[in-house]
Amino acid sequence: MTTTHLLYLHGFRSSPSSAKARQTAAHVAAHHPSVTFWCPQLPPSPRAAMALVAQGIASWPRDSMAVIGSSLGGFYASWVAQYAGCPSVMLNPAVDPARDLARYIGEQTSWHDPSERFYFLPEYIEELQALDMRARPAAARELALIAKGDEVLDWREMVGRYPQAEQVVLEGGDHALGSYRDYLPLVSQFLQLA
Repeated sequence: MTTTHLLYLHGFRSSPSSAKARQTAAHVAAHHPSVTFWCPQLPPSPRAAMALVAQGIASWPRDSMAVIGSSLGGFYASWVAQYAGCPSVMLNPAVDPARDLARYIGEQTSWHDPSERFYFLPEYIEELQALDMRARPAAARELALIAKGDEVLDWREMVGRYPQAEQVVLEGGDHALGSYRDYLPLVSQFLQLA
């Protein structure tokens, strides 16, 4: 089944202006112009973020949609994949953001626009716990792109989190996956973009 609708979810403190989001959008526009592509700006509240996504994909065909997520967006992508029963691609995915983001409670700045500020509230930790899909088997096909050189997340945890996934484990690399553009054809092929 080909993918006609593609959702991209950015990471913590990130935005649709991230390099990977823009590279994905450009690749889809150039090579798969008939695919509907959506990369929303996610609010800081995990519950609100997934409510926004659920509303945005409400009319999407479940049998021909897919999701890509980076870092915290990878964690969210696993939730979306369960919710929609669709294939997913995780890019250096956060495995336990409830644990990792606890130290970020308080005022934060946006990565791409430091003048943009938001508050990461204590209750967001519980919201993240409620979205954790680790106890469930994969709902559909998964691909995980994991860099051993990730300076933010432990690559071994990522590998262990997605045992059923097709995995591409990169020697070196970084959390931003600077070589992501090189893997877009592989991602497109895995998702069978229309």
